[in-house]
Amino acid sequence: MVVNDKLNLTMLCDFYELTMSQGYFTKGYGDRITYFDLFFRRCPDGGGFAIAAGLEQIVQYIQDLHFGPEDIAYLRGRKMFSEDFLEYLANFRFTGDIWAVPEGTPIFPREPVITVRAPAIQAQLVETYLLLCVNHQSLIATKANRVVRAAEGRTVLEFGSRRAQGADAAILGARAAYIGGCHGTACTISDQLFGVRAGGTMAHAWVQMFDSEYEAFKAYTEMYPHNATLLVDTYNTLKSGVPNAIRVFNEVLKPMGITKCGIRLDSGDMAYLTQQARKMLDEAGWTECQISVSNSLDEYIIRDVLRQGAKIDMFGVGERLITAKSEPVFGGVYKLAAVEEPDGTVVPKIKISENVEKITNPHFKKLYRFYAKDTGKAIADYLTVYDEIVDDTQDIEIFDPEATWKTKRVYNYTAKELQVPIFKNGELVYQLPSLEEIRTYCAQQVDTLWDEVKRFDNPQTYYVDLSQKLWDVKYSLLKRNGKE
Repeated sequence: MVVNDKLNLTMLCDFYELTMSQGYFTKGYGDRITYFDLFFRRCPDGGGFAIAAGLEQIVQYIQDLHFGPEDIAYLRGRKMFSEDFLEYLANFRFTGDIWAVPEGTPIFPREPVITVRAPAIQAQLVETYLLLCVNHQSLIATKANRVVRAAEGRTVLEFGSRRAQGADAAILGARAAYIGGCHGTACTISDQLFGVRAGGTMAHAWVQMFDSEYEAFKAYTEMYPHNATLLVDTYNTLKSGVPNAIRVFNEVLKPMGITKCGIRLDSGDMAYLTQQARKMLDEAGWTECQISVSNSLDEYIIRDVLRQGAKIDMFGVGERLITAKSEPVFGGVYKLAAVEEPDGTVVPKIKISENVEKITNPHFKKLYRFYAKDTGKAIADYLTVYDEIVDDTQDIEIFDPEATWKTKRVYNYTAKELQVPIFKNGELVYQLPSLEEIRTYCAQQVDTLWDEVKRFDNPQTYYVDLSQKLWDVKYSLLKRNGKE
């Protein structure tokens, strides 16, 4: 999905992907089989985990990879590309393999979310768009999950379209927020495209348009008696807004036998105002009337107002969710992990840096998650070389991520391989789940994490370790390049 269907997203790549690809083509590396990992280095907001999202859009992108006549003409006009290379691009299609962690899965730093095995040019050209999809939607899904957990079971709606950084950010952001646990959105087109339930009430302009607040409330309630949620803070929440809402509910809804209705606040002291509004509504007999709030909310504000006794049934969260305002960059990267010789031998590759965080885990790998058999909780993730098999009948020693001189013995567990095949020889082999299935799966998987990992502040670092064989490969490459 793109906002302008005339765009060819194959061209949404960093220009150096094209110049490098021509270099591979010219130097005879174009068909060299390579392995690239897409991973991230740090969880947003200092959290203990992130949520994988964006895979469905990647599938659509891979299936439509091509260079059209207009694209070839543009590249020819840059006078940097040979006719042989342009002819190659004119016949370009993706023929490689892709493995990925399913959308909605909790993910952790430095483990591969997506692995691409493909000829060098193909693997290189898809880098930008894969990162774009995963970085954006994983960021929003992660933020949404934090917000939803702060709401402690109360309804959370995504309200951020008007503050999003562009149309795609609004549309796909609503999708990602739904994966993370939001119950719906204000974005109509996201409902049309993805089935993310769209809803809303009124703006202050509606109330201001009428000669009185009472008339505005009555007109709206008469039009939408089964969806009457009234914005009560245009003038004075407790002196006029809530009393006028009660009056209208009594006059319009009560004779119809309708007891479900709502009020919304968009300003003021949410803890105090909702407590007073709840008392007024209950005393008037409108005990089923729901109170919703908006106004620059995030997980910390939601947590605090609930601790202060706020009486809130629903949160509308806008700019701080759709832009992930507190940390608006996910930081996913895409790095070469191995190349394949003509005889099929996989040769590991490593990126070394003075910044230890930027040293990569080499080789074509498998990613396992260990679940405790007695609790069902996730206890560790384990990276192995591709040809290793984890025997979950045997105990495994893993290093403590916060003190590598300590080890933890993992036993009585079930091992699950997290990455699943998505493309094989360029053909889709994965059945894309529905968005509802992804959302349900996400909630289930987040529930497998210990509460200590889910803390907003200073979460327990989750165990992610390398097998002995993979560690030996990494150490030998570090040593070979003068790093011990």
